[in-house]
Amino acid sequence: MAQVTKDTLIGEALMINMDIAPILMKAGMHCVGCPASQGESIAEAAMVHGMDADALVKEINEFLAKQ
Repeated sequence: MAQVTKDTLIGEALMINMDIAPILMKAGMHCVGCPASQGESIAEAAMVHGMDADALVKEINEFLAKQ
């Protein structure tokens, strides 16, 4: 089972499973397709968008665990 961490790049996370894009978009990260976002870590993106990186990682990993 694949998992992400706060250090996982957005691009890497999307390569693990593209179906996490709606989770990111629901969290306010509407630029998941932007080339710059692909090189940002989940922690960096969360900080820019004013959200809790730990909560986002938890939600993504819970989703991945069900796949």
